[in-house]
Amino acid sequence: MTKVFIDGSAGTTGLRIAERLSQREDIELIRLSEDKRKDPIARQEAIQNADIVFLCLPDAAAIEAVELAKDSKAKIIDTSTAHRVSEGWTYGFPELKGQREKIKNSTRIANPGCHASGFIALVAPLTQSGMICKDAHISCFSLTGYSGGGKKMIAEYEDENRSSLLKAPRQYALTQQHKHLKEMAHLCGLENMPVFCPIVGDFYSGMEVTVSLFAKDAKGSIEDIRKLYADYYTDGLVFVDDSEDETGMLSANRYSGRDDMCISVHGNDERIILTARFDNLGKGASGAAIQNMNILLGIDEKHGLCVND
Repeated sequence: MTKVFIDGSAGTTGLRIAERLSQREDIELIRLSEDKRKDPIARQEAIQNADIVFLCLPDAAAIEAVELAKDSKAKIIDTSTAHRVSEGWTYGFPELKGQREKIKNSTRIANPGCHASGFIALVAPLTQSGMICKDAHISCFSLTGYSGGGKKMIAEYEDENRSSLLKAPRQYALTQQHKHLKEMAHLCGLENMPVFCPIVGDFYSGMEVTVSLFAKDAKGSIEDIRKLYADYYTDGLVFVDDSEDETGMLSANRYSGRDDMCISVHGNDERIILTARFDNLGKGASGAAIQNMNILLGIDEKHGLCVND
């Protein structure tokens, strides 16, 4: 039986991972009492006894946890931003070409950011194939449910006395310094950071990441891009579907509660929109982390996940 320790199990992502793994008969969870949860000695002992460690911590605490694991044989999956572009760490998006094998043979996995997952799923195949140039200037906006902001934001949105401003979508990261930008550019091989506009809405979970292109900047048509995606995503949790939820509409919470990702291509001969929809807590966080754990264990990567069959 695989022993798993979740360092930071009180946060949104940690709680979701713990909830999912507690239902699996092949996993034994190592748990710390509330008074030991932040004790470095207790945490180090738990890490030393684990086969898999999930870090669900702020960046600084995640870096500290890696130091605690220095002499451990545990394989680490870090859900923070701390190691996503760091040398010695493998980026945990197995659907990218060649990435699954790297994850399988790694002991240090950096779980992707939620917004970044959608952006990379859309852009990486285009840059890798030469469909768009690596020096392209790209614009992206992303709609997310408020659960992506963690416990504090969840409480804010679910407070019966909340501000009326929370009833409408709110854009943030206005200085263009969002923490996902580095991994978005790095994993796609982009020479220029994209213009990125994240927006939080009054719904619990779900995400809709959209990249817009002028057709003249793509070396191919809408149909060429669709075919590229269909050929690229043949394994894993990303699939292509160009149908619409409603007439002319795409809902951002369509895949709430799921662990897979749907990408689609729309537009016309002049302007193209590429969209990825998924659950920010699923393929954007805990679902992706468990997928990476399954790969490390050499079992079906969909095991214990809610996916499209």
